[in-house]
Amino acid sequence: MSFSFAPLLIMVIGLVLVLIGAWILLRQKWLWQWLKGTFGLLMVAGAIYLVLVAVSLYSYHELSAESPVATISFRATDDQAYIATVTGRDGRTRDFRLAGDQWQLDARIIKWKTPFTLLGLKPAYQLDRLQGRYFALEDERSRERTVYSLHDEPPVLDVWRQAREGWSFLVDARYGSAAYLPMADGAIFEVTVSPTGLVGRPLNGSAQQAVSGWQ
Repeated sequence: MSFSFAPLLIMVIGLVLVLIGAWILLRQKWLWQWLKGTFGLLMVAGAIYLVLVAVSLYSYHELSAESPVATISFRATDDQAYIATVTGRDGRTRDFRLAGDQWQLDARIIKWKTPFTLLGLKPAYQLDRLQGRYFALEDERSRERTVYSLHDEPPVLDVWRQAREGWSFLVDARYGSAAYLPMADGAIFEVTVSPTGLVGRPLNGSAQQAVSGWQ
């Protein structure tokens, strides 16, 4: 027997074993029960996953056109030190101690994937963090940095993070940031969000004067 005949013989033996094994399995009732049980477990796991996704999505707000999401006012407490008061769209206010010369607000943005956009589902956002920075590079490297989270981490599943890692079939994740704007005593800014990101705009004379001074 030549060596070239060996692969053919092994293939034939393998096919025979497959046929014998399939015949034995199909004659047993436990196989059908196992298939039903496996399918049932997959259905339960899928249902639990969708419930966790829904719980995570409750912390997001619908995004339509360019929506105002927060106002931020500043009160100077020292040189390059401010109390930033963030007022959300729900009227809730929170104070943060920011160090530096400029501030930035970041948000998480999720957009539904194509099959779901056809149902008319709109993008959504969640405020992510507020941070300050120094204008001088030397200060930025050596002085205190202040960064604050603006959302509570979900207890089990983070739909945005899962989408960023490529594991979501429901949504795509984006990160939006307002351009760095100056902090000034008495300045008030409005932040709006769109599917492309965040925009900060001065609301009073102190904010307008601060912005014009940096331009």
